Amino acid sequence: MPSDRPNLLALVVPCFNEEDVLPLTIPKLVEHLGHMAAAGQCAPESFVVFVDDGSIDRTWEAIEQAVAEHPGRVRGIRLAANVGHQAALLAGLDYVNGRCDASISIDADLQDDLSAMPRMMAEYQKGAELVLGVRESRDVDTWYKRNTALAFYRALRLMGVDLVENHADFRLMSASALRHLSQFSEFNLFLRGIVPLLHRRIATVTYDRGERLAGDTKYPTRKMMSLAWNGVTSFSVQPLRFISAMGFLVFFSTLFMLAYAVIGVIAGGTVPGWASVVIPLYLLGGMLMISIGMVGEYVAKLFLEVKQRPRFFIDTVVGDPTRNE
Repeated sequence: MPSDRPNLLALVVPCFNEEDVLPLTIPKLVEHLGHMAAAGQCAPESFVVFVDDGSIDRTWEAIEQAVAEHPGRVRGIRLAANVGHQAALLAGLDYVNGRCDASISIDADLQDDLSAMPRMMAEYQKGAELVLGVRESRDVDTWYKRNTALAFYRALRLMGVDLVENHADFRLMSASALRHLSQFSEFNLFLRGIVPLLHRRIATVTYDRGERLAGDTKYPTRKMMSLAWNGVTSFSVQPLRFISAMGFLVFFSTLFMLAYAVIGVIAGGTVPGWASVVIPLYLLGGMLMISIGMVGEYVAKLFLEVKQRPRFFIDTVVGDPTRNE
């Protein structure tokens, strides 16, 4: 809980093949955290944790260099394999759980506005346990990126997933929220859907989304669609209910066609042809394939969950004064 003393803040930054952007990101984050500490907005011992999600470039070397240049301020976690953005972010949040009063997660490209972090801390001091960064403007994004992102949020809300529109993974979580998060053990991660379940005291901070400092986006359309589908199937049963609704629709349509056929036979006005046979056959066949595939998605998630496999393995931790490295 907030107190009169400056709160120990941990910044969590997941990284995957970010060797181009880290030389720009690291100094900015370290400098900004230093300014916040000097202004009394966080404790002098506050730190940044970079999580290397199995990068195959020189990302880890850049993190190790930053740890050497900024002892006590920068820490690094290297995962044993690439597990994806959400699991890598969870690895960082799991690490800072119990080591800080509050954490702020932010992507390595720094498209999220650093100036929003002091406002997040101010909301935390007022009693918010979760402070969500909400993008007020996405003018720097392309028309395609902007509209696909908008479609992403609206599709998930339509399916019953409780999301804050234009909020990604830029958020402050209190120590209490971090403890609550640690109790979620599911393998299929969708943190944006989990966050609203962690606490009722939620505040928002708006900001303008900036341009990526360097490198390429790590969320192309394919990954965005995969994230959306994971969110829907992890937090909503609407697709299964849609199948049931379609089943009832086909059933009553079939009764109508049956009545029509009987009337046609009585009136002697039946028209021979293949359309009345082929079209329903293909229609029902397609619906059955879609339905089986939809149910299969949920069965696959159950298959992964019951295995209870670890979501990540930490290979190396550097910069932590409490550990023997």
